[in-house]
Amino acid sequence: MDSISNIISYQKAFFNSQKTKSVATRLIYLKALKNEIISKEQAIYDALNKDFKKPEFETFLSEFGLVMSQLNLVIKNLKKWSKPKQMKSSILTFPSKDYIYKEPYGNVLVIAPWNYPFLLALEPVIMAIAAGNTVILKPSELTKHTSQLITDILTTVFPEAYAKSIQGDANVATELLAQKWDYIFFTGSVSVGKIIALAAAKHLTPVTLELGGKSPCIIDDTVNLKLAATRIAWGKFLNGGQTCIAPDYIIVKHNVKQELIVFLKDEITRFYGENPKESVDFPRIINTKNTLRIAHMLKDANIIFGGTIDETNNYIAPTIVDEPTLESDLMRNEIFGPILPILTYDTQEDIDRIITSFEKPLALYTFSNNKIFVEHILNTYSFGGGVVNDVLIHFGNHRLPFGGVGASGMGVYHGKHGFDTFLHSKAIIKRGNWMDPPLRYAPYSGKLNLIKKLFKLFS
Repeated sequence: MDSISNIISYQKAFFNSQKTKSVATRLIYLKALKNEIISKEQAIYDALNKDFKKPEFETFLSEFGLVMSQLNLVIKNLKKWSKPKQMKSSILTFPSKDYIYKEPYGNVLVIAPWNYPFLLALEPVIMAIAAGNTVILKPSELTKHTSQLITDILTTVFPEAYAKSIQGDANVATELLAQKWDYIFFTGSVSVGKIIALAAAKHLTPVTLELGGKSPCIIDDTVNLKLAATRIAWGKFLNGGQTCIAPDYIIVKHNVKQELIVFLKDEITRFYGENPKESVDFPRIINTKNTLRIAHMLKDANIIFGGTIDETNNYIAPTIVDEPTLESDLMRNEIFGPILPILTYDTQEDIDRIITSFEKPLALYTFSNNKIFVEHILNTYSFGGGVVNDVLIHFGNHRLPFGGVGASGMGVYHGKHGFDTFLHSKAIIKRGNWMDPPLRYAPYSGKLNLIKKLFKLFS
């Protein structure tokens, strides 16, 4: 394989050839990518199952299906999205036609995580290509089967001067970050996100950082607790709990806590059986390092359900922990695994004390039929996005932006928002020559009152 610097040089030359700016060219490659992914559907299911026993249904629901939806959306709308947008002119530009032109940034680096290795690698690649950029993708080394398959797919569809997957460990990522990019898109941990931001700052490279945090799930005593438990158990233990927007912990009204716990236990058992280790529907932790990390969080915890750990097979059972302290490892760190701590509240001040103990989360969930309570929560706390009376599903609507705030990330994507992420908006004014009002030109004597009136009239 050519060196990283050589591949980047090829991509810069290809971008400068203007070929990627052709909408027709982009559509040809996006349609070819769609066809190649369709032809590899079963291989995708098999790869994710080999990497961490992800069930086929979850792979379709949370990876393959979403990638195909994004491709279909882009292919359908790319011509419309790519057209300059005419804007209303102002008193300062009259007579004119004013536009927003969209131009691709150029050479894009996408660094993808291991938890949804197919979706979170290909969705930003699709949007970057759709916007007219060239792309180098660094997939996760922890999901070797999926990463190899993605590499094969991109190699089949694209010349390396257009899009290329480069596999490797942290040393490869470090070498990639040492290069000069026009845009960097990263999904992963807060700690690595800081490294990405620092590397980007050296060249003033714009970035999107999709990070994480401790996403709370607040439950009051007006809601259907059984339905809430069903939805929370699904969202928490999907993908083995390894989801950046999974409910990290519950804050439930004290008087309904025990009832909620009963329902949660029932739903977990209904989903995965008496022994989830034997269930084909419950994935494994990605590797031994993360298994040990999560297991350490359970040390001295008050486990009231689950808690079984098999380090050899990277298995941790769906687990409920009762009332951990805010100073515990379980509550000081993002869990990113199948452990659900339950805290309680009696007053709004209790909720505030808990949530403000942490950085701004990527998601927040509220279960309540009290509209005043819900609106108070939504308007009081800063978070990336959320759902009322369910979890996770905001990720699935491509019309909604997805992204974090503060320590949970910066920038958004999904659908048209993702397309715009990889574009620079240029203000363009096409000035008419049929008249040229002399008001702006010197000498200015006697013109100030008139210009003030015009500003007031047309502002």
